[in-house]
Amino acid sequence: MITTNMHELMQIINGEHGDPHCILGMHDITFEKDEYTVVRAFCPGAVKAEVFEVKKPKNCHEMTLEHTMGFFTVALPRQKHFKYNLRFTAHDGHSWTTWDPYSFLPQISEMDLHLFGQGTHYEIYNKLGATAMQVDGVDGVLFGVWAPNAKRVSVVGDFNAWNGLRHPMRSLGNAGVWELFIPGLANYDKYKYEIHSHTGGFFHKSDPYAFFSELRPSTASMVYDINGYEWGDDKWLANRAKKDPLDGPVNIYEFHAGSWRKKADDNWRFLSWPELTEELIPYVKDMGYTHIELMPITEYPFDGSWGYQVTGYYATTSRYGNPHQFMAFVDACHQNNIGVLMDWVPAHFPKDAHGLAWFDGTQLYEHQDPRQGEHPDWGTLIFNYGRNEVKNFLIANALFWIEKYHLDGLRVDAVASMLYLDYGKQHGQWIPNEYGGRENNEAVEFMKHMNSIIMGAHPNVLMVAEESTAWTGVTRPTEYDGLGFSLKWNMGWMNDFLEYMAKDSVHRRHHHHNLTFSMVYAYSEKYILVLSHDEVVHGKGSLVNKMPGDTWQKMANLRSALGFMMGHPGKKLLFMGGEFAQFDEWSEARTLDWFLLDEFEHHRQMKDFVRDLNHMYLKEKALWQNDFEGGGFSWINCNDYERSILSFHRTAEKKRRSKADQEAKGSAYEFLVFVCNFTPRPDLEYRVGLPAPGKYTEIMNSDEEKYGGSGIINPGVLVSEEYLCDGREHSLPIKLPPLGIVVLKGKID
Repeated sequence: MITTNMHELMQIINGEHGDPHCILGMHDITFEKDEYTVVRAFCPGAVKAEVFEVKKPKNCHEMTLEHTMGFFTVALPRQKHFKYNLRFTAHDGHSWTTWDPYSFLPQISEMDLHLFGQGTHYEIYNKLGATAMQVDGVDGVLFGVWAPNAKRVSVVGDFNAWNGLRHPMRSLGNAGVWELFIPGLANYDKYKYEIHSHTGGFFHKSDPYAFFSELRPSTASMVYDINGYEWGDDKWLANRAKKDPLDGPVNIYEFHAGSWRKKADDNWRFLSWPELTEELIPYVKDMGYTHIELMPITEYPFDGSWGYQVTGYYATTSRYGNPHQFMAFVDACHQNNIGVLMDWVPAHFPKDAHGLAWFDGTQLYEHQDPRQGEHPDWGTLIFNYGRNEVKNFLIANALFWIEKYHLDGLRVDAVASMLYLDYGKQHGQWIPNEYGGRENNEAVEFMKHMNSIIMGAHPNVLMVAEESTAWTGVTRPTEYDGLGFSLKWNMGWMNDFLEYMAKDSVHRRHHHHNLTFSMVYAYSEKYILVLSHDEVVHGKGSLVNKMPGDTWQKMANLRSALGFMMGHPGKKLLFMGGEFAQFDEWSEARTLDWFLLDEFEHHRQMKDFVRDLNHMYLKEKALWQNDFEGGGFSWINCNDYERSILSFHRTAEKKRRSKADQEAKGSAYEFLVFVCNFTPRPDLEYRVGLPAPGKYTEIMNSDEEKYGGSGIINPGVLVSEEYLCDGREHSLPIKLPPLGIVVLKGKID
């Protein structure tokens, strides 16, 4: 009788064998000088097993039970290997037939392992995780996971009663990668990895590369084939490839998918991606935004983290639907000329037991030393950016969302926390770098590497840094030793501006510099001006409630604030709810206060104002053509602090129809003159200097009655006068409304 080596048999039974494929499956052996083809199978709980030849199903070979735990063997005369099924019978007589997972060759190649080990396998998500594929004509799922310090890793799920002995994986050399192809699995099959650590512990982990997961509070990963969606956004992608978005308008509507609207008639549940496609996209298009920015929609366990504590970096959260439904949402956005950005969190991850923390029984994705590996204020763990496989995990993930989901960019969260080793830490809680400094050099190199790869492959996507410090070169190209981001959040402007707007108008003259200081550094980086979710939570109040005065003054202040923001150089972002002056600060647990639009006219008027402001922005090149160059902006009067009035102009060159026409007539320029009054005192004869003589028309006035204002406007055509004002030879007298902003448009040939 041919028997299996007892030591190896017991390793299989005890779940301690690092390469079960060398025992299980079909193998050629020599026994007492005779040659055999042996099939071995292990199925705990089975009392009988048979081998069926696929091409000759009548050829059935009953297997011998070598161990009562369910280890079976059959020895056949040496022959060419054939495809076969296994049929098992349990104690209760129940039988089932399956392909043998251990009859398939490795699908993760040596080159895959080499590239992953050096951190440059940018499509590693096609090898690690759960990849639906066909091997030797058999449909199934390839599972791959990086767990170099595990003693054994198994795939567990409903399909094997969550028994870690049923589907142990093989370890592929020294790469620390474990692999197993399991035939017959399909979309929505739940699974996890059972890790047997070298310290003897057993625990279940969700798949770091899973494409889909169970709805919280459940934590299993789910098989999902993300291929097969038929995209209809070819025109959008072709145009994106031709145009640098920084040369055009970028006006972003930041929103949280779970609380923008909820289904009141269905227990206030989340809207699904199909429902958001029907409701959000027409709204955003009507409001005149160019982009949507999604707060994180990768899988996360705790609603109160808003998605910023991620456990599934490759999975769209199951709160709103499946991956193909999210693809359809992005597709529909593109077909309506709306770009889609997503908040992405490579700075830290939570300690949840099913997530990345202590993944294989060791600090694999994080640092071993808590002074390097933990954020004490946030209770989260910091990625180890010095480890190639960790960098590969993150860079491939960024590319994954751009390439697989056609996203137009990523807003990278908490960049400042990545740049500094002492971020949020006290003395003794951090370790200096090799030069004794506080800079996290490994994170810096990671960001440079990431942005160089992304911009090299997709030069016209937006990589936006949420960075709040004075770090230089955030948006400088990596070839010039910058971090390589497209845009940087202008947190300094936001803090100064909101501090100013919160002052009562009688005190604003003492804080005039809050409005003007940003222009000192406006061109040091490529900035985006943001009034984001961070400013309307945790007791900070809503945007409109930051404004002083009674309801009328609050609304007028907010209109003037948003108008000033639109005129200031830099791209734009506004968080949902701000566009109709929601009074309550935002909470992820409830819907926006849409009832305000039904019950109160001043909220409808604010929404109309923001819509018109956005469409003015889209139409007027001067507001975005030269955002990052000094020639696109000039102060007219920034020193009238006693009256809290500011004036400036934005400039754009309007190209003529033909080169010959340009040479004959020269270039034509368009000017937008902004005059901002931040007090409730109107001035009916305010004179403003002009960038050039000519005819001007008022194209925006926040005090119009249709917006809830007092109606002090400047109708008709205004003709410049040769009258020295603000150091300009030509000027105009205008009616300047209270707590209002006036925009005049002029043209000179």
